[in-house]
Amino acid sequence: MIAVIDYGAGNLFSVCNALRYLSLPHVVTKDAAEIAAADGILLPGVGAFADAMEKLTATGLVDLIKAEAERKPFLGVCLGLQMLFEEGREFGVTPGLGLLPGVVRPLDSHGQKLPHIGWNTAKIVNACPLTAGIADESYFYYVHSFCADTDARYISLATTYGETFPGMVWRDQIFGCQFHPEKSGDVGLQILKNFGRLVG
Repeated sequence: MIAVIDYGAGNLFSVCNALRYLSLPHVVTKDAAEIAAADGILLPGVGAFADAMEKLTATGLVDLIKAEAERKPFLGVCLGLQMLFEEGREFGVTPGLGLLPGVVRPLDSHGQKLPHIGWNTAKIVNACPLTAGIADESYFYYVHSFCADTDARYISLATTYGETFPGMVWRDQIFGCQFHPEKSGDVGLQILKNFGRLVG
């Protein structure tokens, strides 16, 4: 069972549609007991870093999420990836979950339009369990204006839009996708299917 965390700042509809399509058992929840009992956790996210962290903190789930992420498969999507890091630099500095080292800051698009919206290729830098069956330079769907700065060893997929930034990050059983796998066609569904296999 995958616990999809409902904290008021995630695109639950499209994520759950994709999980349902793949027949991956899931529950949308903000209940601590359900999250602790789940076999895996998915943290969606849309909007601003500070607002999302404020809403997540208000649920009282932050410490539980951090503990559970260290013991079961965990996937952050879009803003959910950004929240994995130590801090976000949007409308000031906001502490993140600190599950991965690094900061989230504005994407330097080198004059290209922001937000970065649309399809873009991702290069496999460090293959991980979620890249199984994914061809190098596959296309994924992005919607964001911020990106993560982190050590290269945590970057699984790298994407270039003005600058090169992490498209997917990975440490142990913790994963994050800057793109939206649920909106990325067959290749995105493969990412979710791979996550489902880890969950078991």
